[in-house]
Amino acid sequence: MKKRRSRSYIVLSLVFLGILLLALSWGTYQISLSDIYKTIMGKGNLLQSTTIWDIRMPRIGIALLVGICLAASGSVLQTVTGNELAEPGMIGINAGAALMVVLVISNKTTNYYDAIGASALYIMPVVAIFGACMSGIAIYLLSYKRGVSPTRLILTGIGVNVGINAFISLYQLNMSRGDYNQVLTWTSGSLWGSSWRFFWLILPGVMVFLVAILHKAKILDVLSLGDEIATGLGVQVEKERRILFFFAIVLAALATSVAGNIAFLGLLGPHIAKRLVGPVHRRQIPLAALISSMIMIFADTFSRNMFSPIEIPAGIMISIVGVPYFIYLMMKEA
Repeated sequence: MKKRRSRSYIVLSLVFLGILLLALSWGTYQISLSDIYKTIMGKGNLLQSTTIWDIRMPRIGIALLVGICLAASGSVLQTVTGNELAEPGMIGINAGAALMVVLVISNKTTNYYDAIGASALYIMPVVAIFGACMSGIAIYLLSYKRGVSPTRLILTGIGVNVGINAFISLYQLNMSRGDYNQVLTWTSGSLWGSSWRFFWLILPGVMVFLVAILHKAKILDVLSLGDEIATGLGVQVEKERRILFFFAIVLAALATSVAGNIAFLGLLGPHIAKRLVGPVHRRQIPLAALISSMIMIFADTFSRNMFSPIEIPAGIMISIVGVPYFIYLMMKEA
Protein backbone atom coordinates (compact mmCIF):
# COMPACT_ATOMS: atom_id res chain seq x y z
CA MET A 1 0.00 0.00 0.00
CA LYS A 2 2.86 2.37 0.85
CA LYS A 3 4.53 1.70 -2.51
CA ARG A 4 1.22 2.29 -4.26
CA ARG A 5 0.83 5.65 -2.51
CA SER A 6 4.38 6.65 -3.46
CA ARG A 7 3.75 5.74 -7.09
CA SER A 8 0.52 7.71 -7.04
CA TYR A 9 2.26 10.82 -5.73
CA ILE A 10 5.03 10.54 -8.32
CA VAL A 11 2.69 9.91 -11.27
CA LEU A 12 0.27 12.68 -10.29
CA SER A 13 3.13 15.14 -9.74
CA LEU A 14 4.43 14.43 -13.24
CA VAL A 15 0.93 14.77 -14.71
CA PHE A 16 0.50 18.06 -12.84
CA LEU A 17 3.80 19.34 -14.28
CA GLY A 18 2.67 18.32 -17.77
CA ILE A 19 -0.67 20.12 -17.38
CA LEU A 20 1.12 23.20 -16.02
CA LEU A 21 3.43 23.34 -19.05
CA LEU A 22 0.46 22.81 -21.39
CA ALA A 23 -1.40 25.71 -19.75
CA LEU A 24 1.64 27.98 -20.11
CA SER A 25 2.36 27.07 -23.73
CA TRP A 26 -1.09 26.58 -25.34
CA GLY A 27 -2.98 29.63 -26.50
CA THR A 28 -3.54 32.04 -29.37
CA TYR A 29 0.12 32.91 -28.91
CA GLN A 30 2.01 29.61 -28.70
CA ILE A 31 5.13 29.51 -26.53
CA SER A 32 7.66 26.69 -26.78
CA LEU A 33 8.95 24.86 -23.71
CA SER A 34 12.40 26.38 -24.15
CA ASP A 35 10.90 29.88 -24.30
CA ILE A 36 8.84 29.13 -21.17
CA TYR A 37 12.05 28.20 -19.36
CA LYS A 38 13.83 31.35 -20.61
CA THR A 39 10.91 33.54 -19.55
CA ILE A 40 10.71 32.03 -16.07
CA MET A 41 14.46 32.62 -15.74
CA GLY A 42 13.87 36.25 -16.72
CA LYS A 43 15.36 36.00 -20.22
CA GLY A 44 12.19 36.02 -22.33
CA ASN A 45 11.08 38.90 -24.55
CA LEU A 46 8.40 41.39 -23.52
CA LEU A 47 5.52 39.57 -25.25
CA GLN A 48 6.47 36.22 -23.71
CA SER A 49 6.87 37.73 -20.24
CA THR A 50 3.53 39.54 -20.45
CA THR A 51 1.73 36.43 -21.74
CA ILE A 52 3.12 34.13 -19.07
CA TRP A 53 3.34 36.36 -15.99
CA ASP A 54 0.36 38.67 -16.54
CA ILE A 55 -2.14 36.45 -18.38
CA ARG A 56 -1.55 32.72 -17.98
CA MET A 57 0.11 32.46 -14.57
CA PRO A 58 -2.72 34.31 -12.76
CA ARG A 59 -5.30 31.93 -14.25
CA ILE A 60 -3.21 28.93 -13.27
CA GLY A 61 -2.75 30.30 -9.76
CA ILE A 62 -6.46 30.95 -9.26
CA ALA A 63 -7.36 27.57 -10.77
CA LEU A 64 -4.94 25.98 -8.29
CA LEU A 65 -6.57 27.73 -5.32
CA VAL A 66 -10.07 26.90 -6.56
CA GLY A 67 -9.14 23.24 -6.86
CA ILE A 68 -7.66 23.23 -3.34
CA CYS A 69 -10.73 24.95 -1.86
CA LEU A 70 -13.35 22.71 -3.47
CA ALA A 71 -11.41 19.48 -2.91
CA ALA A 72 -10.93 20.18 0.79
CA SER A 73 -14.53 21.35 1.13
CA GLY A 74 -15.84 18.26 -0.67
CA SER A 75 -13.73 15.91 1.47
CA VAL A 76 -15.09 17.46 4.66
CA LEU A 77 -18.71 17.49 3.49
CA GLN A 78 -18.60 13.85 2.44
CA THR A 79 -17.36 12.92 5.90
CA VAL A 80 -19.63 15.10 8.06
CA THR A 81 -22.74 14.19 6.04
CA GLY A 82 -21.80 10.54 5.76
CA ASN A 83 -22.72 10.73 2.08
CA GLU A 84 -20.23 10.00 -0.70
CA LEU A 85 -22.18 12.22 -3.11
CA ALA A 86 -21.92 15.41 -1.05
CA GLU A 87 -20.00 18.36 -2.47
CA PRO A 88 -20.42 22.15 -2.16
CA GLY A 89 -21.95 22.61 -5.60
CA MET A 90 -24.55 19.92 -4.95
CA ILE A 91 -25.92 20.93 -1.55
CA GLY A 92 -26.40 24.64 -2.08
CA ILE A 93 -23.28 26.17 -0.53
CA ASN A 94 -21.85 27.38 -3.84
CA ALA A 95 -25.28 28.63 -4.86
CA GLY A 96 -25.59 30.77 -1.73
CA ALA A 97 -22.17 32.32 -2.37
CA ALA A 98 -22.98 32.76 -6.06
CA LEU A 99 -26.23 34.59 -5.32
CA MET A 100 -24.49 37.24 -3.24
CA VAL A 101 -21.64 37.73 -5.74
CA VAL A 102 -24.13 37.99 -8.61
CA LEU A 103 -25.84 40.82 -6.73
CA VAL A 104 -22.49 42.57 -6.32
CA ILE A 105 -21.22 42.28 -9.90
CA SER A 106 -24.58 43.24 -11.41
CA ASN A 107 -25.45 46.12 -9.06
CA LYS A 108 -25.86 49.15 -11.33
CA THR A 109 -22.81 48.27 -13.42
CA THR A 110 -21.89 46.54 -16.65
CA ASN A 111 -18.37 45.85 -15.43
CA TYR A 112 -16.95 42.39 -14.98
CA TYR A 113 -13.86 41.00 -13.24
CA ASP A 114 -10.93 43.25 -14.24
CA ALA A 115 -13.28 46.19 -14.61
CA ILE A 116 -14.84 45.70 -11.17
CA GLY A 117 -14.09 48.61 -8.89
CA ALA A 118 -11.62 48.19 -6.03
CA SER A 119 -14.32 48.38 -3.36
CA ALA A 120 -16.46 45.71 -5.05
CA LEU A 121 -13.41 43.52 -5.56
CA TYR A 122 -12.49 43.39 -1.90
CA ILE A 123 -16.00 42.78 -0.65
CA MET A 124 -16.58 39.85 -3.03
CA PRO A 125 -15.06 37.21 -0.73
CA VAL A 126 -16.91 38.75 2.22
CA VAL A 127 -20.32 38.64 0.54
CA ALA A 128 -19.57 35.18 -0.86
CA ILE A 129 -18.81 33.87 2.63
CA PHE A 130 -21.92 35.62 3.95
CA GLY A 131 -24.11 34.05 1.26
CA ALA A 132 -22.58 30.61 1.75
CA CYS A 133 -22.99 30.88 5.54
CA MET A 134 -26.64 31.89 5.19
CA SER A 135 -27.22 28.96 2.87
CA GLY A 136 -25.32 26.61 5.21
CA ILE A 137 -27.25 27.81 8.28
CA ALA A 138 -30.54 27.34 6.45
CA ILE A 139 -29.53 23.82 5.41
CA TYR A 140 -28.40 22.94 8.93
CA LEU A 141 -31.50 24.30 10.68
CA LEU A 142 -33.94 22.78 8.19
CA SER A 143 -32.29 19.38 8.54
CA TYR A 144 -32.05 19.53 12.36
CA LYS A 145 -34.40 17.25 14.26
CA ARG A 146 -32.97 15.92 17.52
CA GLY A 147 -29.59 16.16 15.85
CA VAL A 148 -28.61 16.34 12.19
CA SER A 149 -29.27 13.30 10.08
CA PRO A 150 -26.75 13.03 7.21
CA THR A 151 -29.54 11.95 4.85
CA ARG A 152 -31.75 14.92 5.80
CA LEU A 153 -28.78 17.25 5.47
CA ILE A 154 -27.97 16.19 1.92
CA LEU A 155 -31.62 16.20 0.78
CA THR A 156 -32.24 19.61 2.36
CA GLY A 157 -29.10 20.92 0.70
CA ILE A 158 -30.26 19.75 -2.72
CA GLY A 159 -33.60 21.50 -2.18
CA VAL A 160 -31.93 24.75 -1.07
CA ASN A 161 -29.57 24.55 -4.07
CA VAL A 162 -32.50 24.27 -6.49
CA GLY A 163 -34.33 27.14 -4.78
CA ILE A 164 -31.36 29.53 -4.85
CA ASN A 165 -30.54 28.75 -8.48
CA ALA A 166 -34.17 29.38 -9.38
CA PHE A 167 -33.96 32.78 -7.66
CA ILE A 168 -30.74 33.61 -9.55
CA SER A 169 -32.47 32.72 -12.83
CA LEU A 170 -35.45 34.91 -11.90
CA TYR A 171 -33.13 37.79 -10.99
CA GLN A 172 -31.36 37.48 -14.34
CA LEU A 173 -34.63 38.16 -16.19
CA ASN A 174 -34.50 41.76 -14.96
CA MET A 175 -30.94 42.38 -16.20
CA SER A 176 -29.78 44.02 -19.38
CA ARG A 177 -28.59 41.66 -22.09
CA GLY A 178 -24.93 42.46 -21.38
CA ASP A 179 -25.28 41.88 -17.63
CA TYR A 180 -27.26 38.70 -18.26
CA ASN A 181 -24.54 37.22 -20.46
CA GLN A 182 -21.81 38.18 -17.97
CA VAL A 183 -23.60 36.69 -14.99
CA LEU A 184 -24.54 33.56 -16.96
CA THR A 185 -20.88 33.02 -17.84
CA TRP A 186 -19.83 33.55 -14.23
CA THR A 187 -22.46 31.28 -12.70
CA SER A 188 -21.38 28.55 -15.12
CA GLY A 189 -17.90 28.68 -13.59
CA SER A 190 -15.28 30.73 -15.40
CA LEU A 191 -11.80 32.16 -14.80
CA TRP A 192 -12.23 34.71 -17.59
CA GLY A 193 -10.47 37.97 -16.76
CA SER A 194 -8.57 36.62 -13.75
CA SER A 195 -5.57 38.58 -12.48
CA TRP A 196 -3.01 38.40 -9.69
CA ARG A 197 -5.14 40.60 -7.43
CA PHE A 198 -7.80 37.88 -7.25
CA PHE A 199 -5.11 35.33 -6.38
CA TRP A 200 -3.66 37.40 -3.53
CA LEU A 201 -7.15 38.34 -2.41
CA ILE A 202 -8.16 34.79 -1.41
CA LEU A 203 -4.77 33.17 -0.75
CA PRO A 204 -4.60 34.05 2.98
CA GLY A 205 -8.09 32.69 3.66
CA VAL A 206 -7.39 29.51 1.69
CA MET A 207 -4.21 28.82 3.66
CA VAL A 208 -5.79 29.49 7.06
CA PHE A 209 -8.82 27.26 6.56
CA LEU A 210 -6.90 24.52 4.76
CA VAL A 211 -4.50 24.31 7.72
CA ALA A 212 -7.49 24.32 10.09
CA ILE A 213 -9.05 21.37 8.25
CA LEU A 214 -5.78 19.42 8.18
CA HIS A 215 -5.48 20.09 11.93
CA LYS A 216 -8.86 18.34 12.29
CA ALA A 217 -7.83 15.39 10.09
CA LYS A 218 -7.94 12.88 12.96
CA ILE A 219 -11.40 14.09 13.97
CA LEU A 220 -12.53 13.56 10.37
CA ASP A 221 -11.12 10.03 10.47
CA VAL A 222 -13.14 9.28 13.60
CA LEU A 223 -16.33 10.87 12.24
CA SER A 224 -16.08 8.69 9.14
CA LEU A 225 -16.54 5.66 11.42
CA GLY A 226 -20.07 6.78 12.34
CA ASP A 227 -21.67 8.91 15.05
CA GLU A 228 -21.97 6.13 17.62
CA ILE A 229 -18.34 5.08 17.41
CA ALA A 230 -17.17 8.71 17.33
CA THR A 231 -19.21 9.49 20.46
CA GLY A 232 -17.83 6.39 22.15
CA LEU A 233 -14.29 7.61 21.40
CA GLY A 234 -15.01 10.92 23.11
CA VAL A 235 -15.70 13.14 20.10
CA GLN A 236 -18.36 15.83 20.50
CA VAL A 237 -20.01 14.91 17.23
CA GLU A 238 -22.44 17.81 16.77
CA LYS A 239 -19.89 20.43 17.83
CA GLU A 240 -17.19 19.07 15.53
CA ARG A 241 -19.66 18.67 12.68
CA ARG A 242 -20.67 22.33 12.96
CA ILE A 243 -17.05 23.52 13.05
CA LEU A 244 -16.02 21.41 10.06
CA PHE A 245 -19.18 22.36 8.18
CA PHE A 246 -18.23 26.03 8.66
CA PHE A 247 -14.67 25.41 7.41
CA ALA A 248 -16.07 23.71 4.29
CA ILE A 249 -18.50 26.59 3.71
CA VAL A 250 -15.77 29.25 3.87
CA LEU A 251 -13.46 27.41 1.46
CA ALA A 252 -16.29 26.84 -1.02
CA ALA A 253 -17.25 30.52 -0.77
CA LEU A 254 -13.69 31.69 -1.43
CA ALA A 255 -13.55 29.53 -4.57
CA THR A 256 -16.94 30.76 -5.74
CA SER A 257 -16.02 34.42 -5.21
CA VAL A 258 -13.31 34.27 -7.91
CA ALA A 259 -14.41 31.44 -10.21
CA GLY A 260 -18.17 31.28 -10.07
CA ASN A 261 -20.35 28.28 -9.38
CA ILE A 262 -18.28 25.20 -10.29
CA ALA A 263 -19.97 21.90 -9.58
CA PHE A 264 -18.48 18.39 -9.25
CA LEU A 265 -14.89 19.54 -8.63
CA GLY A 266 -15.42 18.87 -4.94
CA LEU A 267 -16.64 15.39 -5.84
CA LEU A 268 -14.04 14.20 -8.34
CA GLY A 269 -10.84 15.01 -6.43
CA PRO A 270 -11.79 13.45 -3.07
CA HIS A 271 -13.15 10.27 -4.66
CA ILE A 272 -10.10 9.68 -6.83
CA ALA A 273 -7.78 10.45 -3.90
CA LYS A 274 -9.63 8.05 -1.62
CA ARG A 275 -9.20 5.26 -4.16
CA LEU A 276 -5.48 5.96 -4.40
CA VAL A 277 -4.45 6.55 -0.77
CA GLY A 278 -7.40 5.34 1.31
CA PRO A 279 -9.73 7.16 3.72
CA VAL A 280 -7.08 8.70 6.03
CA HIS A 281 -7.77 12.43 5.66
CA ARG A 282 -4.20 13.55 6.39
CA ARG A 283 -3.20 11.89 3.10
CA GLN A 284 -6.50 12.13 1.24
CA ILE A 285 -7.09 15.90 1.42
CA PRO A 286 -3.70 17.04 0.00
CA LEU A 287 -3.93 14.52 -2.84
CA ALA A 288 -7.55 15.48 -3.53
CA ALA A 289 -6.44 19.13 -3.69
CA LEU A 290 -3.75 18.23 -6.23
CA ILE A 291 -6.17 16.21 -8.37
CA SER A 292 -8.92 18.85 -8.34
CA SER A 293 -6.36 21.56 -9.17
CA MET A 294 -5.14 19.51 -12.13
CA ILE A 295 -8.70 19.06 -13.37
CA MET A 296 -9.43 22.77 -12.96
CA ILE A 297 -6.26 23.93 -14.74
CA PHE A 298 -6.76 21.48 -17.62
CA ALA A 299 -10.48 22.32 -17.99
CA ASP A 300 -9.73 26.05 -18.06
CA THR A 301 -6.90 25.60 -20.59
CA PHE A 302 -9.02 23.34 -22.80
CA SER A 303 -12.13 25.53 -22.66
CA ARG A 304 -10.33 28.76 -23.57
CA ASN A 305 -8.38 27.27 -26.48
CA MET A 306 -10.32 24.43 -28.08
CA PHE A 307 -13.13 26.66 -29.39
CA SER A 308 -11.11 29.88 -29.71
CA PRO A 309 -12.00 32.74 -30.10
CA ILE A 310 -15.09 31.60 -28.16
CA GLU A 311 -14.29 30.76 -24.55
CA ILE A 312 -16.43 28.06 -22.93
CA PRO A 313 -16.80 28.35 -19.12
CA ALA A 314 -14.53 25.86 -17.39
CA GLY A 315 -17.40 24.79 -15.13
CA ILE A 316 -19.25 23.39 -18.16
CA MET A 317 -16.25 21.30 -19.17
CA ILE A 318 -15.94 19.92 -15.63
CA SER A 319 -19.65 19.09 -15.54
CA ILE A 320 -19.31 17.12 -18.79
CA VAL A 321 -16.95 14.81 -16.90
CA GLY A 322 -18.63 15.15 -13.49
CA VAL A 323 -22.19 14.25 -14.45
CA PRO A 324 -21.38 10.74 -15.79
CA TYR A 325 -19.20 10.08 -12.75
CA PHE A 326 -21.98 11.28 -10.43
CA ILE A 327 -24.46 8.94 -12.15
CA TYR A 328 -21.97 6.09 -11.79
CA LEU A 329 -21.64 6.79 -8.05
CA MET A 330 -25.44 6.91 -7.60
CA MET A 331 -25.81 3.57 -9.37
CA LYS A 332 -23.02 2.15 -7.22
CA GLU A 333 -24.66 3.43 -4.02
CA ALA A 334 -28.00 1.97 -5.07
